[in-house]
Amino acid sequence: MSSATVKWIGGKQFIGMDSTKHSVVLSTPDEGVGMKPSELLLVALAACTAVDVVEILNKKRLGLEKLEINVEGEQEQEPPWTFRKIHLIYRLKGEKLNEKDVAQAIELSEEKYCSVAATLRGKAEITTSFEIVA
Repeated sequence: MSSATVKWIGGKQFIGMDSTKHSVVLSTPDEGVGMKPSELLLVALAACTAVDVVEILNKKRLGLEKLEINVEGEQEQEPPWTFRKIHLIYRLKGEKLNEKDVAQAIELSEEKYCSVAATLRGKAEITTSFEIVA
């Protein structure tokens, strides 16, 4: 079972800690320190799929050198400001990377392996695009 703890440290600032004692500072935008909780959800989605894509491409021995994922989320205008659309843009670099293998790795992550995507699916439309850079 997964677990996490959030501790209030004052004002609108909090420390989130996972089961392995890794932590992140969270806050509201007006605090000027820490990550917005809603954007942490976008980071969690990108990190979840990044782990999968790196593992899949490395198993294929495609010489992955770099991966960066930008995430854009569109939220409802009214509370609770639910994400309705999320788009992930993958930028990858590697000498043997090709469109077929990259597309397959992203699809496997989104449809089979990424627990964050599976949790969000049905609530938010998740789309992806990618670019292999020289």
